Amino acid sequence: MARVIRARKAGFCMGVALALRKLDKAVESCPRGAVATLGEIIHNPQVLEEYAAQGVSCLDSPEDVQPGQVVLIRAHGVPRETEAVLRGRGARVIDATCPRVKAAQMAIAGATADGSTLLLYGEAEHPEVKGLLSYAGGPRYVFADTEELARVLAAPKGGGEIVLAAQTTQDRRQFEALRAGLDQHMDTSVRVLDTICDATRQRQEEARKLSERVDAMVVAGGRSSGNTRRLAELAARRVPTFLVETAEELKPENFAGFSVIGLTAGASTPKRLVDAVEKRLSGF
Repeated sequence: MARVIRARKAGFCMGVALALRKLDKAVESCPRGAVATLGEIIHNPQVLEEYAAQGVSCLDSPEDVQPGQVVLIRAHGVPRETEAVLRGRGARVIDATCPRVKAAQMAIAGATADGSTLLLYGEAEHPEVKGLLSYAGGPRYVFADTEELARVLAAPKGGGEIVLAAQTTQDRRQFEALRAGLDQHMDTSVRVLDTICDATRQRQEEARKLSERVDAMVVAGGRSSGNTRRLAELAARRVPTFLVETAEELKPENFAGFSVIGLTAGASTPKRLVDAVEKRLSGF
């Protein structure tokens, strides 16, 4: 039988747990079908299916909201303009934005209120990034790697300071490397905001260390989850790594010859799913 070493920080982070508690409370206190989320409240398909079974709908657009409907803003947050539309349509809005994301939004708003330019390290199409950008008071640019950063730096900029920030779930080491490179190429001062979540950093560091002690790694979580994918990318730099959403995806033949297997999970992965993955791995 394989020995499985499970990361201590695997599973729900504080922001996800808070968001789901707010959703649970709304479901318990409202008639069936009265509660909706604007977009996926977290990036985990199994959790979303369970809430759908309880009558929670997932709206694609604020224009789909009906007056009086209870609508939760997801843990990733939404753009300022979107929240304004929700309230304007008469929705009862419950803000389930992760406190870390909310803090990043406020930090960006404060640092760019004078029109300073925002450079944001993150995934342009991620809902959190779209929300963060909406709080910038001046020009705003997103980059995901050094090549995109080079193109951003080549674009005309407005006057004033440069503000550098990151999506809360980004890799801190990569962010620091990009920051060092930026300092060498900028004539103007760069103000750096510390917006990467401690929970993200802790999970990433634990995944790095764990991957040095095992023959293979398994990362459990939704494939649409950015922080889950980054955990898998970090582990894959050292050992064979498998990203799965459920225990049923694990195939014994993929683990032949591995005596010690590391297990971690994204911040939106329920404990019961991590438990199921661990149980299946232990039987290989």
